Amino acid sequence: MSHHTATIWVETDRPCEVRVVNRDHGVDAGARTFTAHGHHYALVEIEGLAPGARIPYEVVADGETVWPEEGAEGAQLPPSQIRTLDPDGELRISFGSCRRSPGTVEQFGHDALAALARRLSSGGDAVTWPDILLMVGDQVYADELSDAMREFISGRRAPGDPPADEAADFEDYTHLYKLAWHDDPEVRWLLSTVPTFTIFDDHDIRDDWNTSYAWRQEMWSQPWWKNRITGGIGSYWIYQHLGNISPEDRASDPVYKAVRTASDDTGDAGTVLDEFAEKADKEPASTRWSYAHDWGATRLIVVDSRCSRLLTADRRGMLDDDEFRWLDEQCQGGMDHLLIASSLPYLLPMAIHHAESWNEAMAGGAWGKAGGRLGEKIRQAADLEHWAAFERSFRDVAADVVAVGRGERGPAPASISFLSGDIHYSYLARVTEPGTQSKISQIVCSPLRNPLIGKFRWANRIACSRASGGPFRALAKLSKVPVPPLRWRMTEGPWFDNAIATVHLSGRKCEVRWETPRDGGTLNEMGRADITG
Repeated sequence: MSHHTATIWVETDRPCEVRVVNRDHGVDAGARTFTAHGHHYALVEIEGLAPGARIPYEVVADGETVWPEEGAEGAQLPPSQIRTLDPDGELRISFGSCRRSPGTVEQFGHDALAALARRLSSGGDAVTWPDILLMVGDQVYADELSDAMREFISGRRAPGDPPADEAADFEDYTHLYKLAWHDDPEVRWLLSTVPTFTIFDDHDIRDDWNTSYAWRQEMWSQPWWKNRITGGIGSYWIYQHLGNISPEDRASDPVYKAVRTASDDTGDAGTVLDEFAEKADKEPASTRWSYAHDWGATRLIVVDSRCSRLLTADRRGMLDDDEFRWLDEQCQGGMDHLLIASSLPYLLPMAIHHAESWNEAMAGGAWGKAGGRLGEKIRQAADLEHWAAFERSFRDVAADVVAVGRGERGPAPASISFLSGDIHYSYLARVTEPGTQSKISQIVCSPLRNPLIGKFRWANRIACSRASGGPFRALAKLSKVPVPPLRWRMTEGPWFDNAIATVHLSGRKCEVRWETPRDGGTLNEMGRADITG
C-alpha cells in the first residue's frame, strides 16, 4: 500500500478470477487465484489511485459479487473502503500485539481490536481513523488453543496425537486464521478497510520459537516438527507476509512467482510452499521477512526478530549477518521520524534487561559447563530471549540509532521510536544517555487481548520498579557483561489491560496514546505522551 496503490487480499472457496470493483470511481482490477494445499488465494493490485482516496469497493469472483456478503452477520457494517495515504498529511499508526480469539470476556477481557472496529464502523467520519494498522506479533496462538480450534483438530486426528493440544500443519493454521480474522465480522471488516501490516512472534509458530541453538536442536528432533514449522511459516507467508511488501517487491519475489507457476501448472503449489518454508527455517539468510516503507517524512522499519536469528553452535545473534546489514542500511537520517517495529521490545524494564544479559552469559559458559546447562534451562523456562539476551545485537542496534540520532547519517529525525509488543503490558521508556538530537524511545503496546494474570502480573510490576534493577546488574557484572551502551527509564506505565496504541505524527511532532476497551468494550484512554516534547 502506498499513496497511489492498494492491494486487496482475498481467500476463496474455489479457483476463480477475482476482481475488485467500484466503477463509479474507475476501479476495476483483477487477479487469478493461486492454490496451496487445497486453499485458494488472490492478491488484487489497484493502481493509479489518488492520494488520500476513500473508495468503497466490492469483490467479484467469476462474475458473482461475494463481498460484502449478502445477509451475513456483518451486513450492517459500512462498505469496505480502499484508503490511500496523503503524503502531505498527518500519519496515525495504531498498533498492538498478542490477541487471543475466539474466547469469552471472562477468559481474555474485551478485545481492543474489535473495539477499534466498532468505533470506526459506528462513528464514520466523525471519529479519527488510523491510516495504518500494525500488528506486531502473536496474531494467532498455535500452541494455546481455543475450544473451537480443539473441536476442529478433533475431527482430523486422535486425542493425544503429537503435538498434543497444538496446531500440527498448514491445514490447522488455515483454521487458526479463520477463527482469528474471518469469523469475527467486525475484525474482518476492519482488516478489509484499514491498511494492515504485520510481523510474527513466537506464538504464531510456538512459544519460545528460536530461543537458542539448543531449542532448535530439540525441536528438529521431534518427528512432528517439520510439518509444524513448514505449516506455520508457509501460512504466515500467505496470510501475513504477502501483504507487507509492495507490488514491485511481490512481482520480483521468486517464491511468489514459483507458487503461482506451480499452481497454474499442477493445480496446487503446496509442495513448493513447503520446500520454501523449510529452507526459510533451516537457512534464515535465504528469506527476508523484514521490510520498510517510507510515508511522507516517516520511515517505518519492521524487523523480523524471530525467524532471522543467527543460532549456531558457536554464534548467536538476534539477526543473521545479512539481516543486520539490511537493517543498518535502513537506519538513516533525513526523515522527520524513524519508527523501528520489532515484536520484542528493544528497551525492557532494567531488571529484566540485566537478568537476560546475565542469563545469556551464564548459558554461554561464563559460570562453567554446569552453569551453562542451568542457564539454558532458565532461559527456556523464563522466556529470557529478548534483545537483551543477544547482547552483541543490542549493542549493534544501539550504535545505529545513536548515529542516526546524532545526525551522522543525514539530518537527525525529531524522533526515533521502537514499536513493540510481546510482554503483555504497555509502557513508554525514554533514552536518557547518550545525548542525541533525536528523542529516542520505546513504545510498547500489549496485549490486544490476552492479559497477564495473578503472580505473573505482580512479578512484572516489581520488575518495572527502578530499585529492582541493581541486583541483576550485579549478576551481569559478575558474568563480565559490559554496561549497556544506552541508559533509559520508564516514564509512562506499566499498564496491564488489553490495549491498542496510536502513534500520531504531524510535522516534527510525535505523540502516542494508549486506549483500553472498557464499559462493554468501548475504547477509553489509558495514557498518552508527547514523544518529542
